[in-house]
Amino acid sequence: MNAEDATRSGAPGPMLVERSARFWWVLLVAGVAWLILGWVVLRANVGSLAAVGVLVGIVLVGSGLNELGVAGMMRGGWKVLHYGLAVLYLLAGLWAFIRPVDTFFALASVLGLVLVFAGAFEITRSLAARGETPYWWAGLVGGVLLLLLALWVSTSDPQATIARRTYLILFWVGFMSLLRGFQQIMLAFGLRHLGSELSRPARIGADDDATPAGLPAQERREMSRDSAQRSAPTA
Repeated sequence: MNAEDATRSGAPGPMLVERSARFWWVLLVAGVAWLILGWVVLRANVGSLAAVGVLVGIVLVGSGLNELGVAGMMRGGWKVLHYGLAVLYLLAGLWAFIRPVDTFFALASVLGLVLVFAGAFEITRSLAARGETPYWWAGLVGGVLLLLLALWVSTSDPQATIARRTYLILFWVGFMSLLRGFQQIMLAFGLRHLGSELSRPARIGADDDATPAGLPAQERREMSRDSAQRSAPTA
C-alpha cells in the first residue's frame, strides 16, 4: 500500500512511516502511562513551589522523550518538527530540575500565553492530519479545550495568590498529561489500522504467487481461468 492508498482508507498516510505500524502498542502503553500521570497530578495536593517545579520538569522531560519516539515514526517536515519540540521540551525540563522555583514563577507569569500557543498548535496539527487518520478530531477537541483554559487563566485576577497559581499550574500539567494520553492512544489505534491495511494485500495476493506480478489484471484473470479449465476433471 502506498501513501495515497493509506490516506483513502482512513489510515495514517504521508505523515507516518508505514514500517512504524508494528510499534503501535508502544504508543498505547505510553498513552496509558500519561493518563495515569494526569490522574495522579490532578489528585495531588502539593504546596511546595519547588515540588511543583520538579513536577513540571518531569512532565516536560516525559514530553521530550515522547516527541523523540513519535518523530521516529514521522516523515518529512513532521519529523523535523517533532525533533525540534523534543529538544525544547528536554531543555525546559532540565532547567526545571535545576531551578524549580524559578520555573514555577516563570510559568505562572506566562501560563495564559503558553496555553494559547499550545491550543493553536494542537488545532493546526489536527487539521493537517484530517485526511490521514480517522482520529484527527481528538487533537481538535484538545486544542479548543486548551484555548478555553487559556481564556480562563487570562481572565483570572493577576494578583492571585500563590496558592491559586499553584492550582492553575497543577491543573494545566494534569490536563496536558490527560490530553497527551488520549492523543497517544488514538495514534496507536491509527497505526494498528495502518498495519492491518498494509497486511491485507499480502493476504489477498497469497493465492496468486504463481501468476507473474507484472501482468495486467485482465491477463491474470485469463490465465487463472485457463488454469482452472485445464485442472477440471474430464468426463
